Amino acid sequence: MQIIKGLIEKHYDSIVSLRRHFHTYPELSAQEYNTQQRILEELSALGLAPHKIAGTGVIAKLQGALPGKTIAIRADIDALELQDECGKPYQSQTPGVCHACGHDGHTAMLIGAAKTLVELKDRLAGTIIFLFQPSEECFPGGAAPMVEEGALADVDAIIGTHLWQSLSSGTSGISYNRMMASPDSFTITIKGRGGHGSMPHQTVDALLVGAQVVTALHTIISRNIDPLEQAVLSIGSFKSGDTFNIIPDTATLIGTVRSFTMEIKKIVFDRMEQIVSGICLAAGATFQIEKNLGFPPVINNPQIAEVFANASVETLGAENTLTIDPVMGGEDFSVYLEKVPGAFIFIGTGNKDKGIIYPQHHPKFDIDEKALAYGTEIMVRTAMKLSSSNENLKR
Repeated sequence: MQIIKGLIEKHYDSIVSLRRHFHTYPELSAQEYNTQQRILEELSALGLAPHKIAGTGVIAKLQGALPGKTIAIRADIDALELQDECGKPYQSQTPGVCHACGHDGHTAMLIGAAKTLVELKDRLAGTIIFLFQPSEECFPGGAAPMVEEGALADVDAIIGTHLWQSLSSGTSGISYNRMMASPDSFTITIKGRGGHGSMPHQTVDALLVGAQVVTALHTIISRNIDPLEQAVLSIGSFKSGDTFNIIPDTATLIGTVRSFTMEIKKIVFDRMEQIVSGICLAAGATFQIEKNLGFPPVINNPQIAEVFANASVETLGAENTLTIDPVMGGEDFSVYLEKVPGAFIFIGTGNKDKGIIYPQHHPKFDIDEKALAYGTEIMVRTAMKLSSSNENLKR
């Protein structure tokens, strides 16, 4: 429907203004009180009856004039603990807090979708549920509390979008199965026996043991995982010792494992235990491994992904609707997908000509704001297609 594009053009300036407002005044996970209030005000002004959910989240319902399915659209609303260096007039005014992942845009797009769908109410089949979710950036995340408080009650399917810098503005990317990995973390604490740096023979050098562990752990993916399978193991922190002439008695390693299946996850963590145990035994050290299993992987429903792709073709053209490989980042949108069928799509935001080249979670991260119109239109078209569909949606 051409009317959709026209309505989004009508609301585009307000969507951009909202995105800039949220970018200027970001709030961390579970602290999105002002963000929540602004969302409530915007949705109430549309004649909807939004209410709070999961602490700092918001849920609202739009009933169409025609019979149909109930479709949920989700946006995450929290920011990151990061200093904003985007250098724009809308740069964060909150020290050490920054929307460097695009959630400000997600929130603005979903409000824009609500504005558009309200004007299409007479043509709308079924019911649209707008979910503004807190705490995506902070494990255990906000999706589980949303579900526990009834966000998916009577919902037939759910969709979500993510602004994605590595894709060019004017394109979208979707996978018809695996989309995003399960993000797990671990902490390895190695205990040795400290001593004077001039007398290493009297010690069990935890730093040296830790270094051997780091090297050995990186063989797990290359030597124990099928090369055709997808998995990542990375060490992000290695802390041991404080001064030049003291051999430390403790080393702490913190890292992440990314995978798509429980089988691969088990292989990685089992081998981790074997490797750390063997190296520590040989050195005379002891160890402890703490595992923190994260969200499930985001696995798109192929049927709904196809509807998403068709909506993108109508918005951006077939040549700009890309089938992409899965990414190893994680997302708690997967929690919804465990309950109802759904799909997740990336909306490109990169633009080298505008200097928009910095990746997610970078202090200079920004987006090409034209992507806000594209993402809003794709969400509206997908929601309307699904709500009016006669097909049985299966997980």
